[in-house]
Amino acid sequence: MHRRGFMMTGAAALTAPMLRAQSAGYAETAGGLDQLHALIVRQGGEEVFAEAFRGPGLDSIANIKSVSKTLVALLTGIAIDEGAIEGPEARVLPLLGLPDRDDAINALTVGDLLSMRTGLESTSGGNYGSWIASDNWVRAALAQDVVAEPGGRFIYSTGGWHVLGAVLSEVTGRSLRDLAQDRLGGPLDISFPPWARDPQGRFLGGNEMAVTPRGLSRIGQMVLDGGRWDDVEVVPERWIETSWERRARSPFSGDGYGYGWFLTRIESTPVRYGRGYGGQILAVAPEREIVIAITSDPTLPARSGGYFGALKSLMGEVLREV
Repeated sequence: MHRRGFMMTGAAALTAPMLRAQSAGYAETAGGLDQLHALIVRQGGEEVFAEAFRGPGLDSIANIKSVSKTLVALLTGIAIDEGAIEGPEARVLPLLGLPDRDDAINALTVGDLLSMRTGLESTSGGNYGSWIASDNWVRAALAQDVVAEPGGRFIYSTGGWHVLGAVLSEVTGRSLRDLAQDRLGGPLDISFPPWARDPQGRFLGGNEMAVTPRGLSRIGQMVLDGGRWDDVEVVPERWIETSWERRARSPFSGDGYGYGWFLTRIESTPVRYGRGYGGQILAVAPEREIVIAITSDPTLPARSGGYFGALKSLMGEVLREV
């Protein structure tokens, strides 16, 4: 994993028109996707392409939807490194101060939450509305029917990530927003405005976080550089490596899944990415030292066979041309 993380200076600080001219292929493709708002590409530590085709600008706040899950996974790695959580094998119920149960969820671990292998019925999709209408999102997520063994198959669900966010708040004594701002926002000079909260006042874990497209690309650069920014450790490198170990497979895209990251190959290149509703993407290709940040209209779907498939093709163009 590369650690250079140097910033664009001097002759490397090309103007936007020059960047567009050098990258006409994928820029034209991106501009033709009506749902796409902004695209930023970094290579070798430098921003080599950045354009907001529509929607909020490059330095305006954008809802990154479920890319929030990837950020919560980074915060979990920091908490483990600092000793607030023993490790991915730590049981969830004691961390929340909840009593033992007589079903399989008694053995639910932090790692199960991180890899979306809780064994609980999903709170996403058609179940999302009823879940957030409940009077306690954590208890409602944990009260879903047990449909598989924890640590078994992949079940996409935001509820498990909200439980994980509650764990982080419980073990640190801080809100999820405070943790994000202090541990990620401070070192990278980015801001996380307040987002949705549950009836108990906990910030939603795994959805609705917002950051600028440039801020999102900085997070990707930090991850690509082994968890460091300006030569300061933000996230332990060993946690990033652990997060990229395949633990499950998405039945929707067919891609692998680690701890908060989807794992795939595009143009024969290993790519790790976070994905959010509507077409929000944070992708890193370590072998090529490339970061891709994409924001899109957060109100429209982005299915694997539709717009998200088009975004994967766009990322393939970037990997071919950069």
